[in-house]
Amino acid sequence: MKPIQVGLLGIGTVGGGTFTVLNRNQEEITRRAGRPIQITMVADKNLDLARTVVGDAATITDDAFAVVRDPNVDIVVELIGGYGIAKELVLEAIRNGKHVVTANKALLAVHGNEIFAAAREKGVTVAFEAAVAGGIPIIKAVREGLSANRIQWIAGIINGTTNFILSEMRDKGLSFNEVLAEAQRLGYAEADPTFDVEGVDAAHKITLLSALAFGTPVQFNQAHIEGITSLKAEDIRYAEQLGYRIKLLGITRRTEAGVELRVHPTLVPEKRLIANVEGAMNAVLVQADAVGATLYYGKGAGAEPTASAVIADLVDVTRLHTADPEHRVPHLAFQPDQLAELPILPIGEVETAYYLRLSVEDKPGVLADVTRILADHSISIDAMLQREPAEGADQADIIILTHRTFEKHMSAALEKITALSVVRGDVTRLRLEALG
Repeated sequence: MKPIQVGLLGIGTVGGGTFTVLNRNQEEITRRAGRPIQITMVADKNLDLARTVVGDAATITDDAFAVVRDPNVDIVVELIGGYGIAKELVLEAIRNGKHVVTANKALLAVHGNEIFAAAREKGVTVAFEAAVAGGIPIIKAVREGLSANRIQWIAGIINGTTNFILSEMRDKGLSFNEVLAEAQRLGYAEADPTFDVEGVDAAHKITLLSALAFGTPVQFNQAHIEGITSLKAEDIRYAEQLGYRIKLLGITRRTEAGVELRVHPTLVPEKRLIANVEGAMNAVLVQADAVGATLYYGKGAGAEPTASAVIADLVDVTRLHTADPEHRVPHLAFQPDQLAELPILPIGEVETAYYLRLSVEDKPGVLADVTRILADHSISIDAMLQREPAEGADQADIIILTHRTFEKHMSAALEKITALSVVRGDVTRLRLEALG
């Protein structure tokens, strides 16, 4: 049977991995797909790099538009990244009747609704397994494997850089800045790590998972995003003393009022499997009504793990290449005319438990004042840890774990607590999720 011809945009880490794995496992992949899959064109600005990786096995060009417009290319694989030229190339590929496989979570989180609509109009598929959690097949699991279920919530460690940093801070007691420098030296963090450490990368990914889980349009601009840059080593230490680990989680949950969509550092009970995911690994926990909790764990980045997801999409698209578009799996799991316009809840309307750390003057009555304010806002205390002041110091740390309450109530209480004359500086607030 005539091979499916693939045009590859970008021959960097993931592109090179895709080319290598596809050629190494060609026989196995052909047996699965039903016909050969061949990369016949490669576009990259670095022609010397492309020649080193590809050799004479494919046509090489520095003009990506030549690839997406070539009549012999059946599938375009976009591995350039970003919102700019990548969007133009993906839409041009769709206009030319090409299926698209992409690892570009940022593009789909921001422009996915437009791209999916264009693909439906042209009768082509946009596949994006590699966009979330690297080699973990979480997109297929949520979109297809759990299709009998009403998904209740998803919580994921979906950024390896931040998980490595948090693991090192906990293990070695180092500051964020010290560990970030080490992560950059080891290649886990980019020279500009902003998207990772500020939670934006994780927010792109949880936005896509939320849309798949609940059948809504992608709504990245509604996500609440907090990173780990202000996290202190002492909070990681105190959390552990109380039986918790701090992870940067992407969380989405369906409630009666709407959908939660948030990324932030989160205390998780240390007995949970996801709390013990260390280093640069990823894990996604999905809670659904019929199957219960399922956990997906593996490498969230890297050349060959991500290539594994890219090629899985190529196999899927190859199998469906000649299928009636109406009988393909919908991009966002639900039929396009069945997407729900569920509101994304503002963070003030989110209900969760909290970790609070206060630095207070070492004098009688302080704790009574704090607990009174919490009680006035209907916030009950679950546990408390009071540290004795260091020798010669006149202030001490109080750590409080609360039961679940609405964020708006906690914010109002903290405004009054911070205004107390005995409280030194701002109160540290972290959210806590039992994930039971």
